This record gives sequence, structure tokens and C-alpha cells, in this order.
Amino acid sequence: MVGDTIGDLIIRLKNAGAVKKATVSVPHSKLRKAVLDKLTQAGYITGVVEKGKEVQEKTLEVTLSYEHGAPRISGVKRISKPGRRLYTKVSDLHPVKFGKGHLILSTPAGILTNDEAKEQKVGGEQLFIIW
Repeated sequence: MVGDTIGDLIIRLKNAGAVKKATVSVPHSKLRKAVLDKLTQAGYITGVVEKGKEVQEKTLEVTLSYEHGAPRISGVKRISKPGRRLYTKVSDLHPVKFGKGHLILSTPAGILTNDEAKEQKVGGEQLFIIW
């Protein structure tokens, strides 16, 4: 059993890209699905397909995105961890990696990137940075 589901998800994506895998399978949850949908919109992954019928068997099949043979995900950093949650106000949101990366936030408006959170003027829990 994994205690940090989001940390497990982003490390699986990064490691699968490092070994040039086309797809990676992760256990299903609503939070993981929302994060993966946001990463699809941001262009870090190509798509997500739900597999399985039973609750215990459900998985998410993630198709990774590559640019010129290199994985689109070059790095990730977990910010808010189970032992230490970090929250931010909308006024404290700044560009990540000079605009080349994204900060993924869990807000009252759902899972958002830092740019979307600034547009909607909403803060929340900083989940992770991806570039």
C-alpha cells in the first residue's frame, strides 16, 4: 500500500519516460484521474484510458508524450507531502522554470495549473511541479 498516491503517480510517469516506455499503468482513483487529465491538457501525456470493471481491478492506462525521442516529462518535484501540506495564495503564484514548467494545485475549483489558478483568482494546496 502506498501512502503518497500523487508522489507515486508522478514518479511512475517520470521513470517510465526515462526508460522510453509508451504506456504506464497506475491504480485508479478520482484524484489521480483529475491530475492526469490536467497533465493531458498541459501536453505532458498523450491520453488516459480507464481499464477494468471491478473496483479492485480498475487501472488507468497512461500514454506518455515524447518530443524528438525525448520524454516530455523531464523532471518532477513533490511539494505538498502527507506529513507537511503546503498551501499558497493566488498572489504568491509565480512562473515555474521561467514558464517552461507547471505547478499543479488542488483548489476549491478542482485541479488547476498555476496559470489557470491565477486566471480564476484561486489558491490551494501545491501538489507538485512538473517540467
